[in-house]
Amino acid sequence: MKITAIDTLVVNAIHRNWIFVKVRTDQAGLYGWGEATLEWKTKAVLGAIEDLSGFVIGEDPHRIEHLVQKMQRVSFWPLGSIGLTALSGIEQALWDIKGKALGVPVWQLLGGRVRDRVRVYTHLLQARQDRQIVEGDIGAFCDAVQETVEMGYSAVKLGLVPYNGYDAPLPALRHTEKLANAVRERVGDTIDIMTDFHGRPDSVQAAKAFIDVIAPIRPMFVEEPIQPGDPGALAQLASLVDCPLATGERLLTPQEYAELARLRAVTFVQPDLCHCGGFSGGRRIAAIAEAASMGIMPHNPMGPVAGAVALQFAAATPSFVIQEEAVGLAPWFADICATSPLDRVDGCWAIPEAPGLGIDIDEAEAARHPYAPEVIPALQAILPDGRIANW
Repeated sequence: MKITAIDTLVVNAIHRNWIFVKVRTDQAGLYGWGEATLEWKTKAVLGAIEDLSGFVIGEDPHRIEHLVQKMQRVSFWPLGSIGLTALSGIEQALWDIKGKALGVPVWQLLGGRVRDRVRVYTHLLQARQDRQIVEGDIGAFCDAVQETVEMGYSAVKLGLVPYNGYDAPLPALRHTEKLANAVRERVGDTIDIMTDFHGRPDSVQAAKAFIDVIAPIRPMFVEEPIQPGDPGALAQLASLVDCPLATGERLLTPQEYAELARLRAVTFVQPDLCHCGGFSGGRRIAAIAEAASMGIMPHNPMGPVAGAVALQFAAATPSFVIQEEAVGLAPWFADICATSPLDRVDGCWAIPEAPGLGIDIDEAEAARHPYAPEVIPALQAILPDGRIANW
């Protein structure tokens, strides 16, 4: 069997363009899907996929690790976020092909399932773009959290902190404290709440100040409390607060996670399987995390193919804890799928039995949402003095 072509399909989902990767083979009807979505870098990723295609067309798709090594080593330059995202989409599609060829789900190829269901969490109102709730209206925010939980989730991730810089203004701290307490009061103790700082604080002390007012509601974790790339500062912060920390969506390589593990800087790691090298990179990171007693919660506010990839990974990964999803990013999220394994029951995805990833894209339906410039929330990240903030 040989790879004959690599096609891409771009689907605009308002805040991001989903990039679906279709790897074709010389066996009639046998192809694989992957996802190489990277927010606001669509054209760069498409170019990187085209560049990497030359390394794999004509090769045997079953030699997944060999092809991953080829794409990385022959490239010479470190691939970075754009190149690794392109590689990830191709790599995922190769697993899909292999699973289909052998007649088994991908989780069987990863060593077999280690759990009976995969717990998921979502964003406020499933990240619906037509219903943005501002944190300033505490009552409306709590109503939206309650509505989200009533959709059948036992865990929800929220943005509780404002744009900020090196300091933590007292009025902002007071409001964040009131908001966090109101949310916990509304949903009770049986619902897990997690909050994403998005790296907004510019200093360890500013991050600590906001974590200290949120910690009493016992969040499952605080995500990206500071900007990624300084594991020493993250470890320092972890030693100063009484709250689990998580990071990883903007970390790419096993080496970066090895440093987090060495420092025991976080409780949970959050690699994105669309950016870290797909299943191959994700498995390496999971092993590093498990050796350091850190759980893994893959990042995934992406499209349906990325969801199918995350599901297969979670089914076979012992250190997995909970999976992010954002099915409300587009009202037609499910409509572009000819088949999908993302069946949610009681806040969990069922373990799929279909061969490969268990997903197929309805290309005609997807074509109804072609590439368009994305709406970029970061353009609103302005501090009172006019400085650009981390969003």
